Amino acid sequence: MTTTRQSETLPDSTFGTRPIANVGIRKPPVIFGLAWLVAAAGLMVLSGCQSMPGQSLTVHQSKYQDIDRTCEALKAAIESQGLQCPAIRNLNKAMAKHGVHLDRQVRVVEFCKADYAHDMLKDNPEVCALMPCTFGVYEGNNGRVYISSMNQHWMSRMPGSAIERVMGKQVAQDQADILKAVGLP
Repeated sequence: MTTTRQSETLPDSTFGTRPIANVGIRKPPVIFGLAWLVAAAGLMVLSGCQSMPGQSLTVHQSKYQDIDRTCEALKAAIESQGLQCPAIRNLNKAMAKHGVHLDRQVRVVEFCKADYAHDMLKDNPEVCALMPCTFGVYEGNNGRVYISSMNQHWMSRMPGSAIERVMGKQVAQDQADILKAVGLP
């Protein structure tokens, strides 16, 4: 049996670096490093971690014992704040389609506001990697339901006046109001 490496079956243009037409070379923005941090935080949430150094991730116990009820309460609170809830993603179903099964229920509740996105994207389009904002809703090892989210004040320390203003003030306040509306501090 012969084995074929992936690099032998894909065109040369798939690997290596080459310039893209009409794009200048610039230092990668800080946001790319933060995207890795966000991904790592997501993995830690899925593994049951309930705190991170620097308080970049916040976790609250839901007052509801049911994960779907918690998601619906978050959606209602998001919409009552004048924001949109584009989706509630069931990670269990999404992963099961690929043969991966989680031992606990996990959802992602998205929230956004077009005006906020516009303000940040016009000067910093790379921040699209962090959009839309999300709440994680999951069952802990103890069977209780938890809500996790990125600390928007912490995230707003990224360079860029629109990012600092929108995430640090507007989104952070909306996020706090949403959590308060579902009975959390």
